[in-house]
Amino acid sequence: MDRDAVTDSDLVTEAAPIDRLIGPLERFLHVEAAGGIVLLLCTIVALAMANSPAAPGFLALWETEIGIRAGAFQLTHSLRHWINDGLMVLFFFVVGLEVKREIVLGELRDIRRAALPIAGAIGGMVVPACIYLVLQGGTPAARGWGVPMATDIAFVVGCMAVLGPRIPQGLRVMLLSLVIGDDIGAILVIAIGYSTGINLGALLAAAAGIAAVLALARLGVRSFAVYTVLGLLIWAAFEESGVHATIAGVILGLLTPAYPHLSEGRVASFLGRVVEILKGGTWHRQPHRAAQVQTVRRAAREVVSPVEFLETTLHPWVGFAILPLFALANAGVPFHIRSLLDPVAVAVAASLVVGKPLGIPLASRLAVRLGLARLPDGVGWAGIAGAGALAGIGFTMALFVAELALREPLLDTAKVGIIFGSAAAAVIGLSALALTLKRASPSAGSPESVAAAPGQHRER
Repeated sequence: MDRDAVTDSDLVTEAAPIDRLIGPLERFLHVEAAGGIVLLLCTIVALAMANSPAAPGFLALWETEIGIRAGAFQLTHSLRHWINDGLMVLFFFVVGLEVKREIVLGELRDIRRAALPIAGAIGGMVVPACIYLVLQGGTPAARGWGVPMATDIAFVVGCMAVLGPRIPQGLRVMLLSLVIGDDIGAILVIAIGYSTGINLGALLAAAAGIAAVLALARLGVRSFAVYTVLGLLIWAAFEESGVHATIAGVILGLLTPAYPHLSEGRVASFLGRVVEILKGGTWHRQPHRAAQVQTVRRAAREVVSPVEFLETTLHPWVGFAILPLFALANAGVPFHIRSLLDPVAVAVAASLVVGKPLGIPLASRLAVRLGLARLPDGVGWAGIAGAGALAGIGFTMALFVAELALREPLLDTAKVGIIFGSAAAAVIGLSALALTLKRASPSAGSPESVAAAPGQHRER
């Protein structure tokens, strides 16, 4: 951690009992791989429950109708629907924030630097979809072509954390940028490929809500409460429009400002005056102290961009609550050995395990050969191939698209293919990267290893 960083511990003179209880939890939540660990545990629990004597009750739980009723108006859906179409909007909102950050401030802002991950993302989507259609084209399951196209960022980040500093920074950035590009493609697939029965009136209402967000931003309105209410109305309009409601989250994420409202100099000057008051011993005589505290809080918040603030605030809720809940609701599938041999399961698993490590390096090599992109420093084609294998972990997005594309009994067999294909991709990708990086790393004591040591130490 940066020694100059300001944390809550700077405000604590003596550890209270609650701090001793919460401290280990906070440290766990900041571990890079923690979200993937929780997601994996919930997946295991869902599979175990769905294949235990408690399966009927566990599976029926997610079909429980929940809603509100007021006079003639009623809004009721199953618990699974509220999770998939309601809570997952926050997941897609965070995805939108990540995409906005990458486009404005990250790797995707420079087309030359973005060309390689964009090309890899396209290849990693097109080839798996083609493999799936070759195996399932002309069957009722053909509609599931979008299932193997996306990558699960939580599990990929978790796997990279397992390998630690052995992964070159260039490969780490390239893979994360590729996954972001992958998410953009998956969002387009959901919006275009799996929208049904378009309600033009509701779609126009959603467009009006988006226009209102843009207008308020131009007027300088900064209240999160105002945008939250508008966001709920936009979600409701999309819910009735036939375009999947989670698209509302992505659009709102992309509309979120990526630059702070207040400059560092202005906030520093303001806080300097606050410090003078506190040091002068006149704070207790100040009028309207509560209002001044609110002003200090607003200034501290607005020195970082809304994208950064919201991403930091929402990421723990998404990673440790929403995605695990999604896994519990959707990963529970009755499993039989013969399910692995089902053509749909085989098509999904093959698309993930073969399509991703084939499509990503091929498209990346084509982009480099055409002069559109270049490999990151210290990264070879073996590393790109290993990253492609790791990108075969499709889990969350794949389950989400499967719920949109397929119905029983095809849905259950597709889920089996997703789970086992993603697990195989994780094992293959981790093994390939570990062997490749081990071969590529300089031997201990060599000049190369000595030169690399300071950078590795800083990264830790």
